[in-house]
Formats: sequence, C-alpha cells, structure tokens
Amino acid sequence: MDATAWSFVGLIIFLAIIVYVKVPGMIGTSLDKRAESIRKELEDARRLREEAQALLADYQRRRQEAESEAEGIVAEAKREADRLTLEANAALEDLIARRTAAAERKIAQAESQAISEVRARAADIAVAAAETILAKKVAGNVGDELLAKSIEEVKTRLN
Repeated sequence: MDATAWSFVGLIIFLAIIVYVKVPGMIGTSLDKRAESIRKELEDARRLREEAQALLADYQRRRQEAESEAEGIVAEAKREADRLTLEANAALEDLIARRTAAAERKIAQAESQAISEVRARAADIAVAAAETILAKKVAGNVGDELLAKSIEEVKTRLN
C-alpha cells in the first residue's frame, strides 16, 4: 500500500473515532446552545429596545407637558405684568391728580389769605387815614364819638 491509501485509511479511522466519541452530536448541541443563547440575547435586546422606546416616549410627553406648562407660566407672567403696569399707571395718575388738587387748594388758600391780608392792611390804612382826617376836622367829645363810630363802620365794611 502506498502513502495515499494509508492516508485514506487513517482518515476513515479518524472519522470513525469522531463518530464513536459523538463529536458531531456535541458540535450540534454546542451550536444549539449557542443559537439559543443568541436568541435569548436578541429577545432581551428587543425587550430592552421596547422599554427604551417607551421611556423615550414618556420623556418626550413629559417634556412637551413641561414646555406647555412653561408657556402657560410665561403667558400668566405677562398678563400679571400687564395688570401690574396698568395698576401702577392708574395709581400714578391718581397720585398726580391728588397732588395737583392739593397744590391747587394750597394756591387758592394762599390767594385767599393774601387777599385777606391786603384787605386788612387796606382797612388799617383807611382807618388810620380816616382817623387822621377826622381828628383834624372834628374836635371835642362829639368828634371822638363820631370818630370811634366811623372807625368801627369802616372795619366792618372792609373785613
């Protein structure tokens, strides 16, 4: 026998030993286990992906709710700022009106007081002038009575 035949016999014996030791069954079992573990990993990955998508959808919904709530807060703040601005303007206008009225009252009071002072001063001057004139023209008891009466009359008419 030549070397090729021996190689062929050796190959047959090798294959027979492999079949006897059940290597093909172990390879099949090993491949089945590997396929099962890959299937489980794929199933876990699919489940994790679905959970991640559910979480993403939940977070997007929460983000949209937060954005709409923030928009509502901003809109409410703008309305509140507008209301406060209107109130402040009204209060300022009211304050200006009150201060203007108070100033006008003070001016009227000062004017009235000045007129009263001028009248009083004019009455005093008129009384003094009348007294001087009457003192020169009228003498005696009758003159004194007439002078006092005239002075009282002038005072009451001027005031």
